[in-house]
Amino acid sequence: MSFRIVPTKEFLEQAKQLDEKTKRILDNKLDLLQENPYRFKKLSGYDLKLFRIRFSVNNKDVRLIYTIIEPNVILICFIARKKDYKDLTKYLKQFQN
Repeated sequence: MSFRIVPTKEFLEQAKQLDEKTKRILDNKLDLLQENPYRFKKLSGYDLKLFRIRFSVNNKDVRLIYTIIEPNVILICFIARKKDYKDLTKYLKQFQN
């Protein structure tokens, strides 16, 4: 099955701020995501089927959060790992509206 990647407005705004090296890493991760979006870790405790991709931006741990509504993979946001996913509920409220 072919999946289509659909970024949210919040994701696009955050992605603009990434440096070139990180954008290349992100492109590689998105290629893997398009092939098989179920390959990355699933997050539990949320109403949506959420997944996360780990990577580092300027030596800081960052997570890309996405959901799958077949055939679309919706890129929701980036969150900083050090905040323990506290910002995720805020982004999910924006996404669900």
